Amino acid sequence: MARRTSGRLLGLTATASLMVALDATAVSTALARIRLDLAATVEQLEWTVNAYSLSFAVLLMTGAALGDRFGRRRMFAAGLGLFTAASAACAAAPDVGWLIAARAVQGSGAALVMPLAMALLGTGFPPERRARALGVFAGVTGLAVVAGPVVGGIVTEGLAWQWIFWLNVPIGLVVIPLVLRDVPESRGAGASFDVGGVVLVTGGALGLAWGLIRSGTVGWDAAEVDGALAVGVLLTAAFAVWELRVDKPMVPLRLLRERGFSAGNAAGFLMYAALYGSLFFVAQFFQTSLGDGPMETGLKLMPWTGTVTVVAPVAGALVNRIGARTLTVTGLTLQAVGMAWLSLLADPDAAYPALVAPMVIAGAGISMAMPAVQTAVINSVGPQRIGTASGVFNTLRQLAAVFGVAVLAAVFTAHGGYGGARAFADGCAPALAVSGVFSLAGAVAALLIPRAAKAAPVPPVPALAR
Repeated sequence: MARRTSGRLLGLTATASLMVALDATAVSTALARIRLDLAATVEQLEWTVNAYSLSFAVLLMTGAALGDRFGRRRMFAAGLGLFTAASAACAAAPDVGWLIAARAVQGSGAALVMPLAMALLGTGFPPERRARALGVFAGVTGLAVVAGPVVGGIVTEGLAWQWIFWLNVPIGLVVIPLVLRDVPESRGAGASFDVGGVVLVTGGALGLAWGLIRSGTVGWDAAEVDGALAVGVLLTAAFAVWELRVDKPMVPLRLLRERGFSAGNAAGFLMYAALYGSLFFVAQFFQTSLGDGPMETGLKLMPWTGTVTVVAPVAGALVNRIGARTLTVTGLTLQAVGMAWLSLLADPDAAYPALVAPMVIAGAGISMAMPAVQTAVINSVGPQRIGTASGVFNTLRQLAAVFGVAVLAAVFTAHGGYGGARAFADGCAPALAVSGVFSLAGAVAALLIPRAAKAAPVPPVPALAR
């Protein structure tokens, strides 16, 4: 019975993760149709994408704190409800302003779903089975992220862009009651709610994310960007001081003393910066420099994206045997090799068969590292801090996505542009090289993960806990 319950838990959290991760990138291939249907400007299209990422990033820690305080299952279901309702609002948007606002609300729902999904998995599985569950979860999430643009293009071309959002509605309506029925409730340490910490960390993350996002539009030297980044740094520093002084902090800073927690989060940040940034440009390279269509691009990306469903579950099952450090270092080194290789081949005359090997290497590397680095972070804390740890990890992942795309876009703009196949390749090559540098830096950070981190024992969760 316990295995059946944990199987349902994995299925429900993975389904919710699939919805959230898919909508982070699926809209990208629908932007041209949205521009025509809603008479949107270029900047409005940019905010159609960024509103989701921004609210997602700045509210993740709040989502984890709410789960610890009011119950993870309850808030997980509430997040799904908010995400589903916002998806319907996106689909029914009469103008682009409505769509942007609905996307921000959708990101707020996602900020509840993702950290609490990981927390529920961490408390719902015993230590010897937790890594395998996180591997499956990471595989589903990673596949959704990299397949999003392809799915968005197929749905937009075959139906309409609104159906990217409409499809979430029936799934949400089915999943929410199953979560309330089948998922055991759990809470964090002391069920405390650090209001001051929430305000400071949200403001800090907002300032940093705003500055990174706007840098691509107004430039890194703009007063708006510099001011936002400065405010973000100051509020983040204030958050650190606050957490040292408050009785029941949202993020006990002593967690940073745990090598698995600090090194795992550093490696994860660099890993996702490399992944999101390279995904943004590789998909465009096939279409802009090689002349492929959206569906053909999706098929040609399969050597990269398809490895996630094969390698990630296997890597998750091997974490307890081999160790999170070995898998993370190996995986990120492979991703660095793959990205560096692709940067050397990024040319309008490139033959597709020559691109397959580096895509397989990069895909296998990221698929190996994702479950390992998540396990390193989760296993570095006790069961009552799993919600906090997952909130930190997922916040950094979303900020890494903004950071990776912003930095790679700046490199791309400095060396190339959209003036043709050659111009795009000239910018894409050094951008992918930077992705390789991020991956290698992540591998170096992962060397600090303890060699044999042991999962903390998880006490059974009472079936009637509310």
